[in-house]
Amino acid sequence: MLHMIEHVFVEQNLVAAFAVVGALMLVSKVASRWLTAGRVHGSAIAIVLGLGLAYVAGLYTGGQKGVADLPVFAGIGLMGGAMLRDFAIVATAFEVDVVEARRAGLLGVLALALGTVIPFIVGALTAVAFGYTDAVSITTIGAGAVTYIVGPVTGAALGADSAVMALSIATGVTKAVMVMVGTPLVAKLIGLDNPRSAMAFGGLMGTVSGVAGGLAATDPKLVPYGALTATFHTGIGCLVGPSLFYLTVRAIVG
Repeated sequence: MLHMIEHVFVEQNLVAAFAVVGALMLVSKVASRWLTAGRVHGSAIAIVLGLGLAYVAGLYTGGQKGVADLPVFAGIGLMGGAMLRDFAIVATAFEVDVVEARRAGLLGVLALALGTVIPFIVGALTAVAFGYTDAVSITTIGAGAVTYIVGPVTGAALGADSAVMALSIATGVTKAVMVMVGTPLVAKLIGLDNPRSAMAFGGLMGTVSGVAGGLAATDPKLVPYGALTATFHTGIGCLVGPSLFYLTVRAIVG
């Protein structure tokens, strides 16, 4: 029986990956309902559990891809890859009502600009506080604070050390979890109850996963609007990270 299950997981690894992630989401939703009374969204719990499993798998295999280094879970590497991730983001954005989206106007653009620049500054200052003095490392970690995708892309373009790129990813993931958990708690205080405010919020926060998870716990109807503006951060960050931001940091630190 175990041999048959292993065979299915290896031969149909992508299907198995969907089953494993679905089971993890089910456990996370139950934990969210019964342990936190819905205050912490199931997606946030799932991310933390996923990071924990990746860490344990890394210790067990000595690999670099978390659970995907185990043959029976190799499909998770494909499922979590760029292709399906971008497909999910685009599919979410297709639910946006264009009329509502246009109402964001200049506010959405301003939020997008601030949401790119401010996290980078915070991330760069954090890198300096922890002893990094070279422009490449500071820029890479700062870019990770924009999103956890921008960090490694910027680091690869600038030739950053692998440890620095790992820190940039960790910075972005931490931000995503904080946004996901904190959004339902502050939604009423900041008036996060309509598409216009959701687009401004998505532009300021920048993390698609954090914004989507947080808005899902607040009001699922707002998810496409927040995700629409948050999605732009990855593209913008990847453009300005290794160019404008790096040149600015290099001019400051030498």
